[in-house]
Amino acid sequence: MHAYDTKDLERLFGLPASAVRALARAGNIQPVRRSGRLHYSFHDLVVLRTASALRAAKISSQRINKTLQELRSALPEGSALNKISLTALGNRIAIREGQSLRESDSGQYALALEIVEEKGRLHVIARQDPASEPNYSSGLPSGFSAGQSADDHYARALSLEDANPQAAQRAYELCLKADPEHLEARINLGRLLHLAGRLADAERVYRIGAKADPFIAFNLAVVLEDLDREPDAIIAYREALALDPQFADAHFNLARLYERAKDPKASLRHLLAYRRMMDQGA
Repeated sequence: MHAYDTKDLERLFGLPASAVRALARAGNIQPVRRSGRLHYSFHDLVVLRTASALRAAKISSQRINKTLQELRSALPEGSALNKISLTALGNRIAIREGQSLRESDSGQYALALEIVEEKGRLHVIARQDPASEPNYSSGLPSGFSAGQSADDHYARALSLEDANPQAAQRAYELCLKADPEHLEARINLGRLLHLAGRLADAERVYRIGAKADPFIAFNLAVVLEDLDREPDAIIAYREALALDPQFADAHFNLARLYERAKDPKASLRHLLAYRRMMDQGA
């Protein structure tokens, strides 16, 4: 359990005291008062971070609390959210379980647009039904030439991501064939493979190449988590921090994994590092 006051939580997550109280009243977080201060579990902090992201997407506190309550009531007694998370689809809330995405209100599985931040830029990714996608597994997509440069293939892949992710994957593969050390192509191809549920392929892409990069190490760690290989994910997050000690999200995710691994000292160390970076605006 970790002690925070309302100013701490607003600084860490951008949540006003009223939103935190609403989450507590709904039972979605369960802080414990000790020695006059409220203490929050790491699960509480994950919920607070999720609520912060949904509020940033202009979703009301009432809807956030209602969805969290419904999600908790649907889980077996004693279960934690663990692999289940919430994300915003426009003004709707979707529940992500592994690679599946379903709308919280209707329960229908979504063909969603997901917003991904990459090196400070936002990219909108179209999630398509794999059965409806054209097959580019053999030959080259229209408009491609094997003689084009790596940058030509990369530019073409970026232009295809929204309309045809599978063709974009093939274009990134051609880019990496022309330039095996093209970091942006590795990052983008791994991300598309991850979103398509091709976790082993995403891991392979992140591991190839001689150049180390903190974003690649971080993305690899997320893939390893989805593969239920949390000890390997810890190693990858630590590699990301070795390359970029100011990688705040790597500290946050390591704190979460160490909490699950029953290593409270390591969990607290990384959580405090995350908090210091948030205080400094890192």
